[in-house]
Amino acid sequence: MLGIGDKFPDFKLQDQDDNWVTKSDTLGSKTIYYFYPKDDTPGCTVEACEIRDSMPHFEGVKVFGISPDSAKSHKKFVDKFSLNFRLLSDIDKLLCEACGVWSVKSMYGKAYMGVERTTFLVDEKGVVIKVWNKVKPQGHSAELREALSAQMSA
Repeated sequence: MLGIGDKFPDFKLQDQDDNWVTKSDTLGSKTIYYFYPKDDTPGCTVEACEIRDSMPHFEGVKVFGISPDSAKSHKKFVDKFSLNFRLLSDIDKLLCEACGVWSVKSMYGKAYMGVERTTFLVDEKGVVIKVWNKVKPQGHSAELREALSAQMSA
């Protein structure tokens, strides 16, 4: 898995409006990349809505939610919950794999491949400065606010 001090991988993904986003689009500002399993599921909705409500605290920080869902699915999710940040579609799971978040999971004793809910805070030069593994959706936006506050005062 990607760790502190690693360069965030290069990518080119579509957002919910079919616009392309690349890593170079994020350089020059701090960026939050949060990986989540699936649009419009209970935990992912809680996480997205908390981040939506915290966006005023993330001024000057770019925020991207990333999952293997399609841009069309992301659009429905954004519209349904009035999300005020971009969702990126990693259908081929290339960025998920490059970041180490596409992994074996287990439910009811059955193993399957899926996204391990993970968030990366990346600096202005594209270097990872904080990682949250196995994120609990509820309260995660507060963790992000605390980390950003600590970064700003450092």
